[in-house]
Amino acid sequence: MSAPPTDPELLPILEELAAQEPIFHRPAHATALKEFAQLMAPDYWEVGASGQTYTRAFILEHLAANPPADGANWQTTDFRLRRLCADTYLLTYTLDQSGRLTRRSTLWRSIPQGWQILYHQGTIVNEAPSTSL
Repeated sequence: MSAPPTDPELLPILEELAAQEPIFHRPAHATALKEFAQLMAPDYWEVGASGQTYTRAFILEHLAANPPADGANWQTTDFRLRRLCADTYLLTYTLDQSGRLTRRSTLWRSIPQGWQILYHQGTIVNEAPSTSL
């Protein structure tokens, strides 16, 4: 069984959000700490590929000390989008960071100022990803 496809009416939103992933690695969307802070909801948190949880404050401190690597050469594939409620969407995809494969999930919310991230998770994949559930 393969993952459910994105509803065709959501394809414009899928395209817009996919262009921002992987988050924190697209200079066109955020380069300064203030921009990253605006991109994340006040109660943002994430689960890293290691299984460790990270708060918004930790991520901002980390970005201040270690500017993000440019992910331009990373490959993102298999994007899917699901509407969870009127203004909130679950975006999933696979990220290949030069052989390190992870499946990614990001919860995005549409707000008057644009898009805001509520939550993010990465899970390491030990083999080539499939779309099976």
